Amino acid sequence: MTLLAYQVFKTVVEQGSYQAAAKLLNLTPSAISHTISAMEKELGSRLLIRSKAGISLTSYGEHLLPFINAVLNSEESLQQAVSQFNGLQQGEVKLGSFSSACVKWVPDIVRTFNDLYPNVKIEIYQGTYDDVISWIKNGVVDLGFLSVSSAAGLPITPLYKDPLVCVGPKGFRQNQSSTSVSPDELQEYSFVTQRESCDADIQNFFSKYQLKIHSRCHVVDDLSTIAMVAGGFGICIMPELVMADITYAVDIYPIEPSENRIIGLSVANSQYMAPAVKMLFQHIVENYGQADINS
Repeated sequence: MTLLAYQVFKTVVEQGSYQAAAKLLNLTPSAISHTISAMEKELGSRLLIRSKAGISLTSYGEHLLPFINAVLNSEESLQQAVSQFNGLQQGEVKLGSFSSACVKWVPDIVRTFNDLYPNVKIEIYQGTYDDVISWIKNGVVDLGFLSVSSAAGLPITPLYKDPLVCVGPKGFRQNQSSTSVSPDELQEYSFVTQRESCDADIQNFFSKYQLKIHSRCHVVDDLSTIAMVAGGFGICIMPELVMADITYAVDIYPIEPSENRIIGLSVANSQYMAPAVKMLFQHIVENYGQADINS
């Protein structure tokens, strides 16, 4: 099998159709179909299932995809190394991120990095912690933002200490004199919650203080959570980074004793980063990491 065949297979999976993959690769749909059929014949097993709903991977194809990604990533690393030897700074880097880091950091990271290396293309993939972990392990992205507590065994470089805060509807503590909220006080309130893959650090906070949370509103993203809180459905715990520039009518209180999530940058293997990946990794660590992160 050729690198082109691997690229065709990966593109079909990412685009979800032969037509879209053909357009992206400047090939005909019949050429895409022939390439996939030839791969399946050589491997002796079906890789893809076509239906009215689109393209899906067979179990065999799902297990094969990470290895194909690894081959294509190695080819990209080789091309980047050759360019570096020739005095050129070019290549492609795929960066994974969860929501708040994507909103608050990624646009500035891409802008400042492209000012230095205009020939390096950055692709952004935004998802939950679980998504980013899967993308890193399967070679879909080269590096990604995670919280240290959610990294699931992946090597991670800590960058930023993000305090957890309590967020509630306007006036929800008007009878309280304290300017901070204790974990014990949280037992009194109903919560707006997210699924664990979206807010693992908050779940860890609840577990640490053995808080039994009562919730009648379950959502999947930060903005929806805050909107529900503003609407009076309950309170929530949020990383401070999420609350920057939020315009909803809510009150925000620090938690005492203070608790934090640690945001870091993760790669599958730091010793085998392609040149462009290493440049972006170093750019983020040097320009966006906190000097006192371990204090």
